[in-house]
Amino acid sequence: MTTLLAISPHLDDAVFSVGATLWRAARRGWRVVVATVFTGNVAQPTGFALVCQLDKGLTDDVDYMALRRAEDEEACARLGADALHLPLLEAPHRGYESAPTLFGDVSPYDPAKGYVRDAIAALLADLRPDILLAPLGIGGHVDHLVVRDAVAELNNPPTTLLWEDWPYLDRSDLPARDQALGIPAGPDARAAKLCACAAYASQLGFQFGGKAALRNRLASQQTEWLHPA
Repeated sequence: MTTLLAISPHLDDAVFSVGATLWRAARRGWRVVVATVFTGNVAQPTGFALVCQLDKGLTDDVDYMALRRAEDEEACARLGADALHLPLLEAPHRGYESAPTLFGDVSPYDPAKGYVRDAIAALLADLRPDILLAPLGIGGHVDHLVVRDAVAELNNPPTTLLWEDWPYLDRSDLPARDQALGIPAGPDARAAKLCACAAYASQLGFQFGGKAALRNRLASQQTEWLHPA
């Protein structure tokens, strides 16, 4: 059986970016695994990390990452994919204390890349995927860049393709696609992607302005683009 492994920085990135492609692969009988890197809990977050929870309309007593992990499991199940969650901490828990720092350079004091590289290498040894998907890093979120750079440092990886990070793609210049692989996302695939994306209920208002806006923005996405690593 062909195995496709998608390395998602956060609990929604892979599905938002290439949900139609993941669904198509599962429909073909492939094993599809979405491994999300930054899903670790911090008890009673404070400062900017707490702000990132409150600005989703959640109160401070909600176990934010547990909620998001449950959303991800549901989203992946709707696509026919398996969800794996690695216990590493998101950037706001690693010293990135404002929105500008989230979209700046990766800190030289951030140890995450080495941890992420080793964790992905362990997944490759365990799952032996035929195809590896990872983010291109559009938008410049440091967690996306850490994952992209860690994938680039892997020894003898399988065929590796990088997705265009969405919804950051909507706010950025389009990358050159002359060498990219375009995966058609027909009506059935877009419907499956919408269904999966809707499982991330805690994120829809912040990212899209609600489910109706998500549906409208997905309607025009008839191709998902994968770039050679």
